[in-house]
Amino acid sequence: METTNNTKPISLHVIFKTWWPLAASWLLMALELPALSAVTARLANPKINLAAYGGIVFPLALIVEAPIIMLLAASTALSKDWKSYQKIRKFMMVTSGLLTALHAAIAFTPLYYFVVEKLIGAPSEIVEPGRIGLMIMLPWTWAIAYRRFNQGVLIRFGHSRSVGVGTLVRLGADIVVLALGYLQGDIPGIVVASSAVAAGVLCEALYVGIRVRSVINNELKLAPSADIELTWRKFGNFYFPLALTSLMTLITQPLISSALSRMPQALDSLAVWPIVSGLIFILRSGGVAYNEVVVTLLDKPGSTNTLRRFATILTTTTSAILIIITATPLSKFWLQNLSALTPPLASLAKTSLWFGLVIPGANTLQSWYQGAILQSKKTRGISEAVALFLGIILLTFGVGIVWGKIPGLYIGVIGFSLGMTVQAGWLWYRSRPALKKTRERDQSLSEANPIFPRT
Repeated sequence: METTNNTKPISLHVIFKTWWPLAASWLLMALELPALSAVTARLANPKINLAAYGGIVFPLALIVEAPIIMLLAASTALSKDWKSYQKIRKFMMVTSGLLTALHAAIAFTPLYYFVVEKLIGAPSEIVEPGRIGLMIMLPWTWAIAYRRFNQGVLIRFGHSRSVGVGTLVRLGADIVVLALGYLQGDIPGIVVASSAVAAGVLCEALYVGIRVRSVINNELKLAPSADIELTWRKFGNFYFPLALTSLMTLITQPLISSALSRMPQALDSLAVWPIVSGLIFILRSGGVAYNEVVVTLLDKPGSTNTLRRFATILTTTTSAILIIITATPLSKFWLQNLSALTPPLASLAKTSLWFGLVIPGANTLQSWYQGAILQSKKTRGISEAVALFLGIILLTFGVGIVWGKIPGLYIGVIGFSLGMTVQAGWLWYRSRPALKKTRERDQSLSEANPIFPRT
């Protein structure tokens, strides 16, 4: 990127302006799971329906969509011109179609019982409710793929606020369906929760598809062709490690269900897991959003130090908020008053939060280092980091199952904390060459141009 004496270094304000719409979008998505849990907990058979959604429906839907979840990062990084967009769009349509067929095969055939009873080992009480929820969630994968692909285009061309608007549309649809289900009163909680999620993702995909049209026609099609054409081989080299990364990351969801089902207080742990993970994910959301910010801005001159400062601020803030919630009556307000957990389940949940204090901060650091790796187009280190994360998770769960003395919920949160810490450490190690290169770029700019701060 060429610079002149009039070019200004990137500021915290610019980073915040890019980050907050994405963070708001992730935050709104993060609020979806607590909202689902709060309504489901107030309908009939709350423990069974919460466990069915958190232990079967949500993890299986996530693992099916895993190969396409990184389309947001890929589209943000690669949808620079019309030809590249068309190539990625073709990949999105074919892959999401095949994955939707896989979802249907699991939900509507006897394969479901093999996966849920034999592989996951779910308690018998939640098997049939889980199947109903998975059937309702059939539109999930295609809607997510279409939405994330086009959100990448919006971010690439400076329309990140539209991403937040789309999430508001999704949450609005969620709330409407949840309210109708709650007011009706006699609809099973698993049906209400799954219907809300399916309606939400479809409405968001519809909005994003409409919103991106003007960007495609007025900006993307008019953008100059990339200096180096995006071939299928180059796209595969870029995307395959990301798809493998998301697959390894999201496979932890059914692994959690399988592990919790084999440890003490199985049904309680499965019921409380979506509430605990939902609260932690709310605080992770800002860090998750930071990945696309780094990918978008790290190639700007004078950006490295400022992006690192923002990551430090975000890490400290999110960690402090979780500590405050866990250590004060705010935990009771969230777990009992809002989430409608019984006192014994709320106590189980609160104790588990202490084991997860490092997770929000680790997530922000991961996004900082991972964004640098993505921006360099050398993505192998990301897959390596996730493999380490998965290995730590498996080891921790294995110890918990063999030991058999500690509630599964505690083991699940401990495993996530250890895994995410190791993952962040490896991403730091593998991002050093990319960050060294950007620091050297900024250093040369500071020597040539006095308005750039020295690194």
